[in-house]
Amino acid sequence: MKLSRLIFLFLLITTFAVIAWQAYTHFDSKNESKQVKDDKNRPVPVVTEPIVKTSISQIRHFNGTLESYAEFYASPKVGGIIESISFNLGDAVSRGQIVATLDNAEFDQMVKQANAAVAVASANLHEARSLLKIAERELKRIDKLSERGVSSASQRDAAQADQLAKQAHVQVTIAELTHAQAQLETARIRRDYTNVTADWHGDDSERLVAERFVDEGETVDANTPILKIVTLNPITAVFHVTEKEYAGLSAGQQVSVTTDAYPEQRFSGLVKRIAPIFSETTRQARIEVQIDNLDKRLKPGMFVRAEVVLRKLDEAIVIPLQALTRRDDMEGVFILSEDGSKVTWQRVATGIRQGDRLQILDEELQGRVVTLGQQLLKDGSTVILPDLKKTK
Repeated sequence: MKLSRLIFLFLLITTFAVIAWQAYTHFDSKNESKQVKDDKNRPVPVVTEPIVKTSISQIRHFNGTLESYAEFYASPKVGGIIESISFNLGDAVSRGQIVATLDNAEFDQMVKQANAAVAVASANLHEARSLLKIAERELKRIDKLSERGVSSASQRDAAQADQLAKQAHVQVTIAELTHAQAQLETARIRRDYTNVTADWHGDDSERLVAERFVDEGETVDANTPILKIVTLNPITAVFHVTEKEYAGLSAGQQVSVTTDAYPEQRFSGLVKRIAPIFSETTRQARIEVQIDNLDKRLKPGMFVRAEVVLRKLDEAIVIPLQALTRRDDMEGVFILSEDGSKVTWQRVATGIRQGDRLQILDEELQGRVVTLGQQLLKDGSTVILPDLKKTK
């Protein structure tokens, strides 16, 4: 009897427990669905900013290198032993200065030989002219004798032939003298070539030695560079652009340049040259920017960053960049209603992007756009504006 009562009591308690659990679950489910419904209808707090009409620029940044605006390689026009080099790295060189000399002993000897050849040719010419005068006097004498009937025609013909031969000999010796004089001038020029001068072309009268390739005592061939002489003012910044940026560049365009050496200073330059072709390997074109460098602080080989304004609009529809959202693979913005109670999602076409600002191509777009809280929004969502409440 006791066992039966215990079983009955256990079953009764279990039944009440099941009924109580079902009632609790049903009640909790109702509360949860009500809470979800309330959450869906609850306004989403958002931050908005106005759509403005202002100027905006399409700015691009490029990495490049500084190069000397002009370079000149001082090289001898003849081979020989370097006797002296008058300049070292960083030295200033004036145009026309002798920067190095070669041993000219061999060339001095060539000048002496040429002088001797000129002297011989001059003596030969003097002798030829003397013989010509004798032949001319002999012809005159024969002519006078002929007038008296003393000489024969054959004698006059022989005298005239001799006079013509002497004239021809004078012309030959004159040519020989001219040739000897030319040889002398050539020998002198080649001797002068042992003085290596800095004869660059350009408006600048002074440059600096950038590199020194040889030392005294070395033997060099003709046209072997001895010194590299460059101009540092102006200086050239070189960078490369892709096809996308190429169309926005033009000669005379303003460029702002910065360097790691002077991070706090901006150097102003102008686009000087634009390559008419693209590299087949990199698909980029070379751009050269001329920069004034009066204090010569900028040096060839420095790394630079160039900032170029490719395009500028004075009146454009501009929104904060963070207002742009994507829905169904489309770009758009949430626009606040006039009463500030809800938002509407609108697809937009974008233009120039400058920093945290973005141009919108739709000229009719106006009002305020949501810049914070978009992830909780959909088209037609109700919102609250804590940012506006604080300002009231």
